[in-house]
Amino acid sequence: MQLIDIGANLTHESFNSDRETVISEADAQGVVQMVITGASASGSRRASEIVRQYPGKLFATAGVHPHHASDYDTATGQLIRELALQPALVAIGETGLDYYRDLSPRDDQQQAFEAHIEIAIETGLPMFLHQRDAHKDFLAIVKHYRSQLKAVIVHCFTDTREALHDYLDIDCYIGVTGWLCDERRGQHLKESVGDIPQDRLLVETDSPYLKPRSMRPRVATNRNEPKWLPWIVGELAACRGETPDQTAELTTGNARRVFNLPELAVAVG
Repeated sequence: MQLIDIGANLTHESFNSDRETVISEADAQGVVQMVITGASASGSRRASEIVRQYPGKLFATAGVHPHHASDYDTATGQLIRELALQPALVAIGETGLDYYRDLSPRDDQQQAFEAHIEIAIETGLPMFLHQRDAHKDFLAIVKHYRSQLKAVIVHCFTDTREALHDYLDIDCYIGVTGWLCDERRGQHLKESVGDIPQDRLLVETDSPYLKPRSMRPRVATNRNEPKWLPWIVGELAACRGETPDQTAELTTGNARRVFNLPELAVAVG
């Protein structure tokens, strides 16, 4: 079984002391490739540096999370354009709207979001998007530009069934995380993930966030890691009426297609 984690925040400071081990342990669990999320100017630059050490295995996005949208300026846009020229840079983002925390004013979020969209249109790269409590405005912006965009990934989807179908109607990919494994708030997601077409399903950990709460045996850490992606895939498969191998094959194929990732040889013997 080969798995691809399409959203891992390995630039996070919690990985500074053992990042190499984290990557190795993920590989041992079948997570053979990962996309490292760029969520700020400095984080995007750091993601690009990390992935260069693991050619063919790690890839990166470049963008500014809506929490930091007020920091977006001309220099940030130029940096993202420069990073987009690198072969291992596979998407523009993380960008989008977050009205749950509102850490940047909503006008700033929308302006930064549209600036990212312009870069995605220029470069022809997919978009890696975040949306929380902002569905109406988010959908309106994506719909306005959708015909000009190559591909759109709604990462870490946690919204309603209605929102899910709105995104599917405009041909978005949907990233599912360990939110699915949270008995407090993931039940609605369990009931709707079966609606995602086979060719639009992706999986991710969003490490170090969203450690699967249903994991057994319990692990004495709050930090999520890519090596636990198989647990999420198992939960997702059960919700969809698939085997874990089937879900793994689907999501790995989709990730390679949307991000244009190379296939890896399967070891024999």
